[in-house]
Amino acid sequence: FPQGCNPLAQTGRSKLQNQRAALNQQILKAVRMRTGAENLLKAATNQKVREQVRLELSFLNSDLQMLKEELEGLNISVGVYQSTEEAFTIPLIPLGLKETKDVDFSVVLKDFILEHYSEDSYLYEDEIADLMDLRQACRTPSRDEAGVELLMSYFIQLGFVESRFFPPTRQMGILFTWYDSLTGVPVSQQNLLLEKASILFNIGALYTQIGTRCNRQTEAGLQSTVDAFQRAAGVLNYLKETFTHTPSYDMSPAMLSVLVKMMLAQAQESTFEKICLSGIQNEFFVLVKVAQEAAKVGEVYRQLYTAMNQEPVKENIPYSWASLACVKAHHYEALAHYFTATLLIDHQLKPGSDEDHQEKCLSQLYDHMPEGMTPLATLKNVHQRQWLGKSHLCRAVTHHEESVREASLCKKLRNIEVLQEVLSAAHQRSRLKYTQLRDDCDLLSLIDVPDIISKTEREVEIIPPQFSKVTVTDFFQKLGPLSVFSANKRWTPPRSIHFTAEEGDLGFTLRGNSPVQVHFLDPYCSAAVAGAKEGDYIVSIQDVDCKWLTVSEVMKLLKSFGQNDIEMKVVSLLDTTSSMHSKCATYSVGMQKTYSMICLATDDDDKTDKTKKISKKLSFLSWNTNKNRQKSASTLCLPSVGVRVAGPPVKKKLPSPFSLLTSDSSLY
Repeated sequence: FPQGCNPLAQTGRSKLQNQRAALNQQILKAVRMRTGAENLLKAATNQKVREQVRLELSFLNSDLQMLKEELEGLNISVGVYQSTEEAFTIPLIPLGLKETKDVDFSVVLKDFILEHYSEDSYLYEDEIADLMDLRQACRTPSRDEAGVELLMSYFIQLGFVESRFFPPTRQMGILFTWYDSLTGVPVSQQNLLLEKASILFNIGALYTQIGTRCNRQTEAGLQSTVDAFQRAAGVLNYLKETFTHTPSYDMSPAMLSVLVKMMLAQAQESTFEKICLSGIQNEFFVLVKVAQEAAKVGEVYRQLYTAMNQEPVKENIPYSWASLACVKAHHYEALAHYFTATLLIDHQLKPGSDEDHQEKCLSQLYDHMPEGMTPLATLKNVHQRQWLGKSHLCRAVTHHEESVREASLCKKLRNIEVLQEVLSAAHQRSRLKYTQLRDDCDLLSLIDVPDIISKTEREVEIIPPQFSKVTVTDFFQKLGPLSVFSANKRWTPPRSIHFTAEEGDLGFTLRGNSPVQVHFLDPYCSAAVAGAKEGDYIVSIQDVDCKWLTVSEVMKLLKSFGQNDIEMKVVSLLDTTSSMHSKCATYSVGMQKTYSMICLATDDDDKTDKTKKISKKLSFLSWNTNKNRQKSASTLCLPSVGVRVAGPPVKKKLPSPFSLLTSDSSLY
């Protein structure tokens, strides 16, 4: 199997993924039956039949709801994805991989190679098989960097395939089907962009699974967790900005925005755990810092919970995810108030203490001090400090009680033992400290303390996907340089030109990188008489493939035949309309219309083209000095490739076409 793929590993994660695939099939069957029942209800006129259909519809809707809840249970099965090390930490939420159906590229790509490129399609059977094997391997990626690289390599390979075989004005007849990871509903389209978007989603999902797998009991493990969730947020954000109008709920812009928030919130939570890993010193300034860090985590989870309860994502986000976000918001807000209470109660301002620094820290802890209090007076007054500290403890206990209550309301969260243990331990700690200081008159005297200002020294941020670090070989590079031999350009079938060099003079010069073009053609030379035209691309000489040869290599090959007859095959571009901006609308039955924009750019490499003359004669050049020498435009924003090949083309590493995948050049 390819590196990064292990379909035979029967881990808990793979079993869970198999259960998800089986559920997807059941959901698909139920959706089809419901659609049929709805159509029958519209067509039926008999009242008894309509009542029976309504009853059947109610059963089908109940089945779908149960299947959806079962799928939600798989999505919240966080224990399967967590680190194998026992840890007293709140579980993190990973994303499940999107499932897909098998796709057969062979027939369509073979037909296109024969029709568009005029080549024997059976010469590319191995390349097509490699593409299909790579796609199959991407269905079971390993949960590590090798698995991420495998998915990225296929994503980049799809950029090559799209440029080679998917013209923007034509449907190729390949149906891609992917299942929504949250609802299980299938989406089918004859659009390669659905394939690319789904692979991007799985890259982000795999990063979340890597992040939850890291050992959160070590500093290195927590750093890896933070990095993985930041990268997951980067991939999902890239997906949101690059591919729009997706018919799948889990890849809609609104849902992706929520998922990005969730990844960043979990990265911020891991950052807080990293700060507390070595222990929290019971020291004034340390407690101020930790309180504000906890308030920051509570704030991002509060924002996440609010976003999860907005339309249209509210209907499709798992209820257990929203519940866990609410639980964590209350939990970390409680911790912020607990640490603030500790620094007020346990630390008295003593002679020699840094009054100015403590006053500044306390003033920055709130938006405003409680009424009638000032930072310095509170620090100096033992009674006020204790009174304010107990008020914070009371607020902490309230938040802890809310977090425990929210967790108990969700059936899925009630079954996560470690979550219940962490919430209970934190709750008991705050209650114990408050009980030790409690007075009978506290209920009347305690005040409603202000919120803690959130602040962090380690702000998490989105890390964009780095496709350039993955080296990928174009499977179909034998077709020629992508800047010329692409689906966007049309040319004549290869023409055979039989000619001889008269006294060593071929009658034309060459220009360009790869492939080489005929330039400054003498209209009376044997090549012109045989049918050669200025601007023709040379594809082979005496059955030697020349699509990847440079000017000097083609010159050397031509000179090697001396005065002998030379057979040269050339192709000519049929039109230049493909270099104009084009817009393609694709439609799938029952789905929204989606649009694909291809941004075109002028090939800058032509600016460095050098023309070389083959013969020593210069007389015929004056005939064509005033000919239009306008440079051709490339129809794709791809890096030009100039590799030298001797004999049959050999697979070489090509720059990845990720420049095609920016928001300015590809929209979905």
